[in-house]
Amino acid sequence: MKIDIWSDIACPWCYIGKRRFETALARFPHRDDVEVRWHSFQLDPSLPEHYDGTEVQYLSERKGIDPGQLAGMLEQVTVQAAGEGLAYDYDSLVVANSFSAHRLIHLAAAEAGLAGADAAKEALLSAHFEKGLDIGSADTLADIGAGVGLPADRVRRMLATDEYADAVRADIASARSLGISGVPFFVLDDKYGISGAQPADVFSSALEQAWQEAHPLVNLTPAAGSADGPACGPDGCS
Repeated sequence: MKIDIWSDIACPWCYIGKRRFETALARFPHRDDVEVRWHSFQLDPSLPEHYDGTEVQYLSERKGIDPGQLAGMLEQVTVQAAGEGLAYDYDSLVVANSFSAHRLIHLAAAEAGLAGADAAKEALLSAHFEKGLDIGSADTLADIGAGVGLPADRVRRMLATDEYADAVRADIASARSLGISGVPFFVLDDKYGISGAQPADVFSSALEQAWQEAHPLVNLTPAAGSADGPACGPDGCS
């Protein structure tokens, strides 16, 4: 079964959604037959590579959110993150454009497969929300790449060119064609869409439904009128 996930590294609910989905996947009986692919999305592609200001300043100045509401909003998402074992640190968060970081995920997928892409995605989200690292920095991205098994010089060569830029843009265009305007967004077997960081139980139900539709039970019981085979039920055995 194929799962396609669109998300942005700069999206706090995307990290929470990743954890909730992983919780559901870990308890899914057919998890070894599930293929997860990460797709790029940018909430603010116009953001400079380096933004000179805090997350609060960014959200108030560029997104127009009332500064008086921000403390409560950030506290709420921090509490939700903590419930999934994540330690968000908005005081240390570095606001940066995520385009190059998305390119790193594509490089990881090409060099180390889907597991490599997932490791890069996890490391980038943690770097941004928990560790206060600059995901727009070539040095940071080279270190993160090395941490997930990519040669640092390979990451730097990629960043010095436009390599994988078209792949990032293609992901974003694909999201647009599907009508995806917010992330995280999960697509199961090109059929079921799940918007947002839903509870793990929602993901569990969706995984089960998608699996059952892709693998319907074929009943080999003889045709009507034939004798039933021996079986047991609530009232005993026959």
